[in-house]
Amino acid sequence: MAILSQTEAQAILKKVLSFSKADECEATLNGQTGGNVRSARNAISTSGGIDNVALTVESRFGKRSGVATCNQFDDATLRNCVQRAEEIARLAPESPEYMPLLGPQKYLASPGSFSKSTADITPDYRATQVGASMKLCDEKKLTSAAFLNDSAGFVAKRNSKGLEAYQQVSGLEFSITVRTPDGTGSGYATADYNDASKFDARRLTQIAADKAAGSRNAQALEPGKYTVILEPAALVANTDASLLAALMGALDARNADEGRSFLSKKGGGNRKGEKLFDERVTIYSDPTHPEIADLTFSGDGRPQQKITWIEKGVVKNLYTSRYWAQKAGIPDIPRPGGWIMEGGTQSTADLIKGTQRGILVTRLWYIRPVDPQTLLYTGLTRDGTFYIENGKIKHPVKNFRFNESPIIMLNNLEAIGKPVRVGGNLVPPLKIRDFTFTSLSDAV
Repeated sequence: MAILSQTEAQAILKKVLSFSKADECEATLNGQTGGNVRSARNAISTSGGIDNVALTVESRFGKRSGVATCNQFDDATLRNCVQRAEEIARLAPESPEYMPLLGPQKYLASPGSFSKSTADITPDYRATQVGASMKLCDEKKLTSAAFLNDSAGFVAKRNSKGLEAYQQVSGLEFSITVRTPDGTGSGYATADYNDASKFDARRLTQIAADKAAGSRNAQALEPGKYTVILEPAALVANTDASLLAALMGALDARNADEGRSFLSKKGGGNRKGEKLFDERVTIYSDPTHPEIADLTFSGDGRPQQKITWIEKGVVKNLYTSRYWAQKAGIPDIPRPGGWIMEGGTQSTADLIKGTQRGILVTRLWYIRPVDPQTLLYTGLTRDGTFYIENGKIKHPVKNFRFNESPIIMLNNLEAIGKPVRVGGNLVPPLKIRDFTFTSLSDAV
């Protein structure tokens, strides 16, 4: 039942609204089916699956609101869910930032957000892909740990003001760490797709295996400022945080207007319209982009459009809540899902060839904020850090701790490579001068 058609989903939502006695009511259905496989030491350790549809009902009386959920859809359960939301709403305090529900909206079509190949994934498919990955590591006498996760589903929304939305989505993500038997070498690779037919676990494992084998017996370099090549996975793919994701997360109009952001202007207001980055930096979002197709509506029902956030180094737009947009009299733009940083045609290998001396960084992790107002972050390199000399990787180096801000980083650009998909975004490898490493780390 996890993927309901638009007709099926809206029929349930219509019934929910028919039970409502509130001033306003909005109902949302989220359905998901999928599964995962986790491996460690070249053996599958866990596997799991999900198949569920959940209903969320928000009821409002004046400026008071209440939310209730359920995952059964008989009339009695639906009626009880609506009643619970209304009971909670009557007890809730008034919201000082209340905004009425949206009326009918127009949404873009984004057919690439859903792929049948991903929806049709079976446990056998997961086992075959991860099995090929583990076999390669066995052949090379390397040890791996990997995670494969896939899902397909839908989001449907309807409210008492006439808003109606529906879209199907799918996705697959895979990450793998490969280590040498002696523990001195480590490599990493990751990828994600809407369309599972593009996925090849063995190919990604080969990348991580090559990095692991090449990173044995790393040599120490003195901390300091270096020219670095940051692979796309070093820029965005991290469960803790990431430098470019931190930048995109900071494009919040309210934080800027209230003085809590690098975009805050002394005396009030924000720095929208100012050139803050290298002129080669252009970042935009587009939920219909075929490589990273995404939902074309936000959680509160606002349409997601193609929006340019930074153009030739100039901050062009900031996202905001509906409340703050109305209060500040600014454009009402929701926070984007995935985003695209424009780049060139060079691969990471091409950037290496054009580097006299520098450091190649595969991945960053344990990233934490130091100063939110300057976006200064600290963290560590891992899973393959290499010294470049005369356009070639000369030897692996011990990992570093870094202190760096994406603002400074994007003003110290030497070169921008070809964007690739990572973490639901399109991100190029970047060559940066004067990247700050503050100390060494013995961790691999």
